[in-house]
Amino acid sequence: MSGHLSNLLLGLGSGAVIAALAVGVVVTHRASNVINFAHGAIGTYLALVYYEFRASGDVVQPLLIPFVPERFHLLARPTVASAFVIVMVLAALVGALCYPLIFRPLRRAPPLARIVASLGLMTYLIGVMALRFSTLSSATLNIDGPLPTDIVEIAGVRNVADRYWLSAIVVLASVGVWALYRFSNFGLSTRASAESETGAVLVGISADRIGVVNWMLATMLAGAAMILAAPITRIEPTTTPLLIVAALGAALLGRFQSIGVSAAAGFGIGMLQSELLHAQSEWDWLPAIGLQQGLPFILVLLALTLRGDRRIRRGELASNITPPAAADPRLAMPITAVVVLCGGVALFLLGSQWRLGIMLSAIAAVITLSVIVLTGFVGQISLATFALAGIAAFSMVRAQDELGVGFPVAPLLGVAVAVALGTIAGLPAIRIRGLTLAIASLAAAVAVEELVFKWRWFTGGLGGSVVEPAQIAGLDFNIQAIGAGYPRAAFGVLTLVVLAGSMWVVVNLRRSATGRQWLAVRANERAAEAIGISAVRVKLSANAVAALLAGVGGTLLAYQQQFVSAASFGALDSLVVVAIAYLSGIAAPAAALVAGAITEGGLLTVGLDQFNDDASSYQFALNGLLLMVVAIRFPSGITGARRPTTTTPGTSPAKENGARI
Repeated sequence: MSGHLSNLLLGLGSGAVIAALAVGVVVTHRASNVINFAHGAIGTYLALVYYEFRASGDVVQPLLIPFVPERFHLLARPTVASAFVIVMVLAALVGALCYPLIFRPLRRAPPLARIVASLGLMTYLIGVMALRFSTLSSATLNIDGPLPTDIVEIAGVRNVADRYWLSAIVVLASVGVWALYRFSNFGLSTRASAESETGAVLVGISADRIGVVNWMLATMLAGAAMILAAPITRIEPTTTPLLIVAALGAALLGRFQSIGVSAAAGFGIGMLQSELLHAQSEWDWLPAIGLQQGLPFILVLLALTLRGDRRIRRGELASNITPPAAADPRLAMPITAVVVLCGGVALFLLGSQWRLGIMLSAIAAVITLSVIVLTGFVGQISLATFALAGIAAFSMVRAQDELGVGFPVAPLLGVAVAVALGTIAGLPAIRIRGLTLAIASLAAAVAVEELVFKWRWFTGGLGGSVVEPAQIAGLDFNIQAIGAGYPRAAFGVLTLVVLAGSMWVVVNLRRSATGRQWLAVRANERAAEAIGISAVRVKLSANAVAALLAGVGGTLLAYQQQFVSAASFGALDSLVVVAIAYLSGIAAPAAALVAGAITEGGLLTVGLDQFNDDASSYQFALNGLLLMVVAIRFPSGITGARRPTTTTPGTSPAKENGARI
């Protein structure tokens, strides 16, 4: 028993971080009906600003504005107190800007638009941190936290004192936030605005003021939590923001309403992770995978699936707002034919950078088609696309190594495995939907990354696996070549042919009876069931097709990289592909071509590099900025900017006007 107690106490630090982030997520959801995927990124940015300010006296500002310095010198010798106060003021300003500029305009938008806006903010902040803190990490920053670091002994367990201090602070902060909402006039006004914004305005409550104050409170909580947790949690611009996944799981268990349940769930996840980590070191039969990271999310996923999500909640009845129009894609194939033809010619005329850009853009377009099918046509928000792509890639490699088969049998087997698992992964969509499904799928993606992609037998572990080149009979699609011959144009031709074939499948499915059933379920699931359409069959079929496309893209990406590891198919990639798909126009198949072009490493990246050596380094942040703008101004994406986003009651989606792409 003492051993288990020791493990649980050792997990208090990470649990406190998850609990604090979960409380902030609940606060922002109460204020603006937004599931803030950027909450962890906001906290990470503020923590980096704090420790950089302690070291240099410079405040690193987050705005990418030409001719505005990226940092301002304030103090020569900042103290712990002065640095903390200044960063908290900056945190309040960040929250005060995020709500009116980004999330208030989306208060009546569909769930997908709000998700994309928060993903855009997350992408933007990760890009800014990569630019502003490119030479900094937890190894180079002087992480001298404000909390005591002496060793203390409680119940026979020796632990660093800052874990206990952080846990106590998070508990007190959670109680304080709960009391604020439960007993104060501000809390009463927040609850009134959450229930009925119109009713709150009629009794003299300013919903905008309530929203701004709540967002300021949430960003300050995120910043304070990450500052205090920096000595415990490794601070990295690209990985630390993904702590939001665990926090979202905790907030989900609290139904995004209960601060106490969300905080307790956060502590529970952290302590369970510590117990699992110890179990792996004690029990040799447990596999050497990220069990402590993946299993808690499996539990969250199971809890959500068993609980179901049949209730209609605040924000789901957005009156006359409909998903982006999915017009008849009659021009999609001609446009694709022109793009493929031009790309094929360019492969033999342009240099190696452009050839690689064409290949990466084509592969990204195929993977984007997976998102278009599942989210654009059926309305199922999935954030696990790259998990399925990775499953197909690693299954292909195992087929090569274990069965001795090559191209095209190995990739077909890999895609088949992805389709099987993708169909199974669609089962939770029968009971849960919307934002809940998005978070559940993200939790599943993290679980796959930790439990499957770090399984040494299946993936080669952290060392990865070598991918045999694509060769058959007299055809050699190997990408490898010497010098300027890399990448070989033959592989580029393969990617373009696969892109054309994938587009043909999606376009014909969209125009078939199956496609019309997909759209019917997207428009109104219960009405579709009333006229005899099986929502279960529709969702499972769409998940199977989406998994097939993701698997095809994953195998192509494996052939392009020639070496795959757990880092090749991260959860962040799944977030980015959904965001880019929305930016391009998530309900139009031809939008996949735009998404491929603007994907990092694709044609836009190559073009920016030709223009300026440093221009492409800004692409990730600029994509995030564009995502926020498009979510607010053009809910149908770039290719659907001229389409109407609303329909009058009784209007059939088939009669909506818009470009036929």
